[in-house]
Amino acid sequence: MGLNQTIIDEFLDAMWSERGLSKNTLDAYGRDLKLFSSWLKKNHLKLLQAKNSHLQEYIAYCGKKGSKASSMARSFSSLKRFYRYQVREARLAEDPTALIDAPKQTQPLPTTLSESQVDALLDACDTRDSIGLRDRAMLELLYATGLRVTELVSLEYSQLSLQQGVVRVIGKGNKERLVPMGDEAVNWLNQYIETARPDLMTGKGISAALFVTKRGSGMTRQAFWHLIKRYAIVVGINKISPHTLRHAFATHLLNHGADLRVVQLLLGHSDLSTTQIYTHVAKARLQSLHQQHHPRG
Repeated sequence: MGLNQTIIDEFLDAMWSERGLSKNTLDAYGRDLKLFSSWLKKNHLKLLQAKNSHLQEYIAYCGKKGSKASSMARSFSSLKRFYRYQVREARLAEDPTALIDAPKQTQPLPTTLSESQVDALLDACDTRDSIGLRDRAMLELLYATGLRVTELVSLEYSQLSLQQGVVRVIGKGNKERLVPMGDEAVNWLNQYIETARPDLMTGKGISAALFVTKRGSGMTRQAFWHLIKRYAIVVGINKISPHTLRHAFATHLLNHGADLRVVQLLLGHSDLSTTQIYTHVAKARLQSLHQQHHPRG
């Protein structure tokens, strides 16, 4: 193992132990650092030898190569955190990223759905069988709570309180939050837990996962993505992503007058600016309705 890889691994271990970052985040940091390390190697340099000028050259190189602004911004964030850590550990006297502005990126509006489209998507599940009932319960819970897909598929039965109507969610950075589920989601979850889940688990042993497959194991993000895409095709929704129902949750709350800070807490955003993207979606929706229905629109 080379020196660069050793330093990268130590940094990732520190981020995991100190900040409790998710595997997906750590994997992204690792990829960004390895790509920069490979670029430096072509210039006969190691990670701890990089200067401000090298970082600027690398950003320019990524731009010429056609990297997306969002990818470049994420990569720069990874490098910045890495070099701050090296300064903290006294391996470097100065942070080579300190005087560099992060690559600018335009934040795209998230893909969302109208309320009627959400209803159609939820109704697409055939709740006469166990799989369809499981899917309905998953989609209802997702729309009712705005959970991230990773949070949804990672849920364990012990995190639910159906009597109180709340779910205890472990979000990014191992931060815990309580999110209300609403009567509709609680109703479908009750049906799933009483009939469908035991049926899916018959002869499969015991699983802590709330939502299980035919094999009795927990759902994966990929399996859920295929599931929601299949239902979207059935009801004629062409543009959808794994987080579309999360986006719909936030947008519909704001459309119905919810306070932005309440939505921030429910979504588990650490920064209000992250939540503010949904105000643009809500405004765009209101403007569209005004143009359609107002006599002088």
